[in-house]
Amino acid sequence: MRTDLNKLTALGKTVRVEMKYDPSVLDAFANRHPERDYWVTFTAPEFTTLCPKTGQPDFATLTIRYIPAKRLVESKSLKLYLFGFRNHGDFHEDVVNVIYDDLFRLLKPKYMEVYGKFAARGGISIDPFVNGATSRSIRSSTAPRARSTSPSPPSASPPGPASATKPGAVAEMV
Repeated sequence: MRTDLNKLTALGKTVRVEMKYDPSVLDAFANRHPERDYWVTFTAPEFTTLCPKTGQPDFATLTIRYIPAKRLVESKSLKLYLFGFRNHGDFHEDVVNVIYDDLFRLLKPKYMEVYGKFAARGGISIDPFVNGATSRSIRSSTAPRARSTSPSPPSASPPGPASATKPGAVAEMV
C-alpha cells in the first residue's frame, strides 16, 4: 500500500456529493514518473451543466488529457468536482475554460487539453477545446482543429525527455 496518499480527502471514503461548483474538492498526488512524458486521459460521457440564461440542461462528453509533471489528479475527486457543474449555469466555452484553469492551477502539467463535445441544442452544437503547456518544448505547433468526435491520442507518441531538452524544440499535439 502507498503511504504517500494520506492527504487525499475523498478516496476510500463515503463522501456527500455537493451539487455546486467547488474546485476545492480536487485532490492531487505525487507523480512517481515525472521524468517520463505520458498521457493521462479522463472521459466523462455524462457531463451536464446548465444554460446560464434558460436553466435548461446541457449534456456533453468531456475529455481531459494531460501530460503530468509532478502531480496527478485523483479520479474520485475529479468526478465529484465535475458533478458540481450539474447545477452551475455557464456557457459551454466558459465551462471548458474554467475546468482547464482549475486543473492547470492544481497540477501544473507539462501539457493539458480539455474538450467538450456538447449535444446540439437549437440545431447547433458547440464543441469548445482549450489547451496549453508549461514548457515551450511541448506547446502545440498548430491551432486546434475542429473535431467531430472526441479527441484521440496523437498518432505519434508525445515528446519524450530528449526533445524537451533541445532549445526551441516544438512538438505537434493535435
